[in-house]
Amino acid sequence: MKDIVVSKSGPPVLVTPSSEPTPAATIRLTSADNSRLGLSFTAFLVFERRRRRRVHRPAETVRRALSRALVHYYPLAGHVVVTGDCDGGGDNVVLSCTGEGGGVPFVAATASCRLDDVDDGDDLPLADLAIWYGGESCQMSDPLLMMQVTEFECGGFVVGVTWNHGVADTYGLAQFLRAVGELACGLPSPSVIPVRYDESMPEIPTQRAPVALKAPLAHIDFAYCDIVIPWSFVNRVKAEFASRNGGGGRRHCSVFDVVTAAIWQCCTRAIHGRRRSDAPAVLLFAVNARPHIGAKDGYYGNCITRQVVASTADAVANGDIVDVVKLVNDAKERIPEELLRWQQQAQQGVHDGGGEGLFVGPMHRLYVSSWAGLGLDGIDFGGGRPARVIPRMEVTVMPSCFPCLPCSRSNGVNMVAWCVMDEHVDVFRAELARLQ
Repeated sequence: MKDIVVSKSGPPVLVTPSSEPTPAATIRLTSADNSRLGLSFTAFLVFERRRRRRVHRPAETVRRALSRALVHYYPLAGHVVVTGDCDGGGDNVVLSCTGEGGGVPFVAATASCRLDDVDDGDDLPLADLAIWYGGESCQMSDPLLMMQVTEFECGGFVVGVTWNHGVADTYGLAQFLRAVGELACGLPSPSVIPVRYDESMPEIPTQRAPVALKAPLAHIDFAYCDIVIPWSFVNRVKAEFASRNGGGGRRHCSVFDVVTAAIWQCCTRAIHGRRRSDAPAVLLFAVNARPHIGAKDGYYGNCITRQVVASTADAVANGDIVDVVKLVNDAKERIPEELLRWQQQAQQGVHDGGGEGLFVGPMHRLYVSSWAGLGLDGIDFGGGRPARVIPRMEVTVMPSCFPCLPCSRSNGVNMVAWCVMDEHVDVFRAELARLQ
């Protein structure tokens, strides 16, 4: 394959809310927001050219729609600021929406190839398809969201969106991008009324202090892996789970349960081998708490928590895959009960922080965040929905995996992972190859 050259039109331009006035407001952040301040994520949405529907001048179309969307999502054009004495903790960190110097940096770019010149996205030059913060964590003065649209020779394009996790979770980002798409397609306003602060929403468990008020997290250079787990494996394990756990529809597992257990087992085998070991093996997976706590429709701030599954390297590496799936499945079943118990404890002034599992070494942990069902596959800027959605992290601090990506490939469940070091990659891929 020829070298791909991405040419940017120039330095980022600052996109601000279009001519309509926006409120000058200060928005209090929740503990869920504060716990993720400074963490940056990037989402790449790959749009192939379609014969019947083609976006004319994609970069300009998205830029104009972005400006209109920021009228409704004006906090994304604001800044994170500390009010008063920062020793008071995260409650003193707020979103300042004054309109002064705020906005979303935007870059238009072109690529010297067609999208079908790259192998299912594996060879996309992702580093050149987005704007990056360029540090170990987002700084207080950094924009909350940045966007790049790269047009390819075929007429397809890639939208790269980088954002400070403290202002929105992935569900919220998807809601915002759907609004940009709706405006690009000619709707007069977004179909969902956005809510950035919900005073009636209860607190949910958080697991660390605001990054913005602490030393930067240390980056660990994990190997990037683009993975497909075959449907044949997923369906076989689901059937075995059902036969062992009551059958008759009384207990079933999801695709997420199976592929998460499989990655956890393969990762543990690659790092620790199959020898007997009492070393801890901790799985943490993201939970969208909206349906459990009654968040308002349209809420796009952080409304996620982490569920912890604690085991040993021996049990995970050498256990039957159905037993590992059950560990994940059992943890999911406990979510409503544990959220309720945490809220009751919080009302009584007891705050344990939900930090179990975070106090073991990074190589004994695996963080999993599914991007399925968040709405990223429904984004349409006028030429149809994305052919692929790819997450990326600028800073990785523990082994991480993003399973069940939207627009998965037909032969299996697609995911990307940063869960092993370079010296473990060959063993990790060999273990993945056994999943049939």
